[in-house]
Amino acid sequence: MLSALPSFDQIAVALPAVALAYVIFGIAGFGTALIAAPVLAHAMPVAAIVPMLALLDCAAAIVNGVRIGGDKVARDELARLVPLMVLGSLVGAWLLLMVPPRPMMLALGAFVVVYAIYGLVAPSPRGPLPPAFVLPFGGIGGIASAMFGSGGFIYAMYLGRRLADKDAVRATQSALIGLSTFTRAVIFALAGVYTDGRLALLALLLVPAMLLGTWIGHRVTLRLSREQFLRVLYVVLIGSGAALVLRAATGG
Repeated sequence: MLSALPSFDQIAVALPAVALAYVIFGIAGFGTALIAAPVLAHAMPVAAIVPMLALLDCAAAIVNGVRIGGDKVARDELARLVPLMVLGSLVGAWLLLMVPPRPMMLALGAFVVVYAIYGLVAPSPRGPLPPAFVLPFGGIGGIASAMFGSGGFIYAMYLGRRLADKDAVRATQSALIGLSTFTRAVIFALAGVYTDGRLALLALLLVPAMLLGTWIGHRVTLRLSREQFLRVLYVVLIGSGAALVLRAATGG
């Protein structure tokens, strides 16, 4: 975790990274950790980043409103996914807190690169998935959420192949991400991650950046289409993730 109170360097790196992450979240609808974590990892341990972002994501969920009771939410899918998500989150949190920092940096970089490449080259999915696929998607989504702060794209892959209504996909995923964020924060709290108050203090200092980024993201209209923007975003993610892999591999 953080060995001292948040330093000026950590705050200076974190403020723009978090603001940009929430701008992009407001535009693209996912991935605060995928944007912020590769930058923050150059200033603090990965094992500190994910719990800190979990607190910010909880605050963002409260600000934006988590509509779990909406008419479009597929409650049957939630009922199948949530228990597996919780179990996966427990495994992912244990791995996050037990694995040394250098392998975590390597894993985070590889995770971001693989995700971005998938986003660039994956063909459009066809046909519904059988219900049994909830087992790998739910569990792996929970592990990725706790380890890397972002399992939303895994849930989106599953729900996009299970639900025909796009509004239902978005509503169900929104509810699931809200529950996932809360679950992560509770697990980290029970594990004592927030006991000394340093991560909570850093998260509190970053709340203005989160609010500003969210506000801009909801109001900015880009000249690029959403598809063009996501392609640019994936390229940026590949560069960020590759830099982390190189740093971890060389011990820099």
